[in-house]
Amino acid sequence: MKQEEVSHQKAAILGLQHLLAMYSGAVAVPLLIGTALKFNAEQMTYLVSIDIFMCGLATLLQLMRNKYFGIGFPVILGCAIQAVAPLQMIGQKFSTNDMYGAIIIAGIFVILISGVFAKIKKYFPPVVTGTLITTIGLTLVPVAVQNMGGGNASARDFGSSQNLILAFSTMFIILALEIWTKGFLRSISVLIGLVAGTVIASLMGRVTLTPVLEASWFHLPQLFYFGVPKFEWSSSLTMMIIALVSMIESTGVFFATGDLIGHDVTEEDLKKGYRAEGLAQIFGGLFNAFPYTTFSQNVGLLQLSGIKTKRPIYWAAGLLMAMGLLPKIGALVTIIPTPVLGGAMLVMFTMIAVQGIKTLVKVDLSDNNNILIIAISVGLGLGVTIYPQFFKNLPATVQLFLSNGIVITSLSATLLNLLLKGGESKEK
Repeated sequence: MKQEEVSHQKAAILGLQHLLAMYSGAVAVPLLIGTALKFNAEQMTYLVSIDIFMCGLATLLQLMRNKYFGIGFPVILGCAIQAVAPLQMIGQKFSTNDMYGAIIIAGIFVILISGVFAKIKKYFPPVVTGTLITTIGLTLVPVAVQNMGGGNASARDFGSSQNLILAFSTMFIILALEIWTKGFLRSISVLIGLVAGTVIASLMGRVTLTPVLEASWFHLPQLFYFGVPKFEWSSSLTMMIIALVSMIESTGVFFATGDLIGHDVTEEDLKKGYRAEGLAQIFGGLFNAFPYTTFSQNVGLLQLSGIKTKRPIYWAAGLLMAMGLLPKIGALVTIIPTPVLGGAMLVMFTMIAVQGIKTLVKVDLSDNNNILIIAISVGLGLGVTIYPQFFKNLPATVQLFLSNGIVITSLSATLLNLLLKGGESKEK
C-alpha cells in the first residue's frame, strides 16, 4: 500500500499498534536500571517519561532521511536491552554521571565508525541475511512465551489458567481477524487483539488503573537531570563495545526491513542508519536517558499488517513523544496485562522468522555449504539465547559480545560464508 493511500486517521491507529508492540520492551530498561540504582519515585517517573519521549525522538531521527543521517525505513527505535547490565555496573561502581558520559562517548563512536562499519554489506549475501533474520525471530519467541505465562518464570502463577486464557484468547482473536477480515480491519488485528485481551482481563479483575491515577499530568525533558556527565575511560570503552553489538543487531533489522519493503539495502543506507542511532544515543546521554537501537519487534508487525509505509511510524513517534510529556497517557498503556502482550508477541515474532525463511528460499539449498552455514549459525544463535552464561568463563569484554544470540549468528554466518563460499552466495 502506497503512503498516500493511508489516511492520517488510519495511520494514527496503525501507529498506536506499533507503539503497543514495542512499549513493554522500551519501558523495561528504565525500570531495570532505576531499580538497580535505587532511584526514588520522582527519579523513576522522570526516567520512564524521558525514555518514552526519547524513543519517539530517536525514531524520528531514523525516519527523516537526509544528507547526513536517517535510513528512512519504517522502523522504530527503543532502548538497547543489552545495555542494561553494563549500565547497572557502571552506575553502581562509579556514578550515574559516569554512566551518562559513557553513553555520550559511545554515541560519538558510532557516528565516527558508521562509514567503515557500513562496508560490511558485501559480507551479507542472502544466505547470511536470511539466516540472521530467521534467528532474530526465533530468539524473540522465548520472550513471547515467557510473557504468555505471566512474565516471571519463577513466579507461582506462571502458566496459570488465567494467564493462558488471556494469552491464547489474544492470539486467537488476532488470528481470526487475519483469516476472516480484510482491508484496514485486518491491518490492525494486533491492536484489536490487545484491546480485546485487556477487556477480558478486566472482567477477570486483572486490570488496575492505579498507575494512571498516580502518574503526573505533564513532564518536560531536562538537560543533565542527574547532573553533568563524567567521562571515565573503562565505562566509555564498555559502552562502545555494547554499541558495536547494537550495530550488528540493527544491521539484521535493516536487512529484514529492506527485504520486507522490497528495498535493496545499500552501504549508504547502513551508514545513515548507524549515524541516526549514534545521534539518538548522544541525545540519550545528554537528557539522561539510554542508548537507542532499531527494534526488531516491529518488523513482524509490518509483515502482519501489510502496510509498510512510514506514515504510521511517524504517528508512533509523535505518540511516544506526547506520552513522554504526558505521563498519565503513558501510564495508560501499562495496564495491558503481560499475558495479553505475550499472545500478540508470539504472532509478530514468528512472522519475523518466516520472513527470514522466505529469504533463505532464494538460496541454493542443494549446496551443502549453504546448509552448513544456516544450520550451524542458527544453532549457535539459539543456543546462546537459551544459555547466555555459556561463555561465562571468558573475559568480561568478550562476554559482552558473545552473550547475544543475534551477534553470534551474524559472526558465525559471515565467517562460515567467507570460509566455505569465499564471501559469495549462489541464489536460485
